[in-house]
Amino acid sequence: MRIWLCSLAAFLMLGPHAAVAQDYPSRVIRAVLPFSPGGLGDTVLRAIGQGLTKSLGQGIAVETRPGAGTQIGAQACSTAPADGYTFCMLPVDALSYQPFITKNLPYDPDRSFEPITAVFYLTEVIVVNPATKVNSIDELIALSKAKPNTLNYATTATSSILFFENFKHETGADLTKIVYKGGADAVNAMLGGESQAGFFGLGNVVGQIQAGSLKALAVDGTQRSPLLPDVPTLAEAGYNGAQNRVWFGLFAPAGTPKPIVARLQTEVARVVREPEFSRKYMNGLALEPILNSSEEFGRFLREDRARAELLVKRSGLQMQ
Repeated sequence: MRIWLCSLAAFLMLGPHAAVAQDYPSRVIRAVLPFSPGGLGDTVLRAIGQGLTKSLGQGIAVETRPGAGTQIGAQACSTAPADGYTFCMLPVDALSYQPFITKNLPYDPDRSFEPITAVFYLTEVIVVNPATKVNSIDELIALSKAKPNTLNYATTATSSILFFENFKHETGADLTKIVYKGGADAVNAMLGGESQAGFFGLGNVVGQIQAGSLKALAVDGTQRSPLLPDVPTLAEAGYNGAQNRVWFGLFAPAGTPKPIVARLQTEVARVVREPEFSRKYMNGLALEPILNSSEEFGRFLREDRARAELLVKRSGLQMQ
């Protein structure tokens, strides 16, 4: 009787959400990405979607909504029905940086989303077009000063803008930003010579680096990447300036039933931890898995936003 009463109490606390979770999912699930197709986030999200299709028994339809520094995709996710049939992959930009650089943000970073899990950290790399004949960070700084207003840096997100703006503030480098809608667009611009420098997820550009189409100057993090063992870390290259690691995480619209959020967290963690997935998409793209719980991710977000606020202030970027 005691066991039965406890089970009944638990069911009543969940209310209709319990029945929803039991039947979930019964149709295709939409996964929103705030970047154009072809970049690292798109690659990983589609791979996660394939794994979820197998474990959940329903398809995952990836919808790319690029623009406005991730705001368009984040807003599309936040305003979707909170029924478990929409989730999104958002980067640090949308939840940590945008609140401090955008006055009229079309979503509330604290209240518009249910955190599902942080998925991975990026390993990022500074690259230049080989035509610059630059072989180190010091040489990039020197060239930009010798030829002011001639070097551009390609960026797709606030995180890389903040890196370069802090870099400029601390070194005196002269670099002008050009913003692109996705990683593939930015890389193509560098290959074509429209932009001369960039700070990208290593997985986006490792092929071009190995082919000699782009020159790697340094990677972030505390250790060299196994994919580029001859390329120094930023600290080894002499740059110890302000920066924050870039992460990507999964979110659902606020109000999505907790049992569904927990189910998605469990299934995503199972997919990402599979040996073949880990080999191909984590190790192969220089990503570091995180995979925390919804509650842990919520605490992570609050701490990360505090760090981001300090970084924005140091960069000198003004709220617009």
